[in-house]
Amino acid sequence: MNAQLFVKSLYETVDNKDLNVLSEKLDDAVYFKFSNSQAVTGKAAVLEANNGFFSSIKSMCHEISNVWSQGGDIICNGEVHYTRLDDSLCSAAFATILTVKNNKITNYLIYADVSLL
Repeated sequence: MNAQLFVKSLYETVDNKDLNVLSEKLDDAVYFKFSNSQAVTGKAAVLEANNGFFSSIKSMCHEISNVWSQGGDIICNGEVHYTRLDDSLCSAAFATILTVKNNKITNYLIYADVSLL
C-alpha cells in the first residue's frame, strides 16, 4: 500500500463529504476519535459522526504537508480550511493517525482544534 496515495484518496473523499466512498475505506469495527468529540466504534457510528460534522460546515479542503508510514500505521499532518455555513472561513492545523489492515481503516484518530467552528 502506498501511504501517500491512501491519504490523498481519504482526504479527497472527506473534502467531498462522500460517505459512500468513506464507508468503503472503513473496517466494520473501526475505532474513530475526532478532536474532543466522544470516540465511537463501528462503521455505522463513524459514518454517523462524520455526517453530523459534514452537515455543520459548508465545505472543507485539506492540504497535506507530510505523510509517514510504518507497516500498517500512517501519520499525516497539514492544514484544513473550512467554510462555515455562513460562508465565513476558518483554518486549523491537523494531524491524523491511521491503522490500516487489508486496505481498511481500523483505527482513525484526528487531532485538530475545531473550537473556532
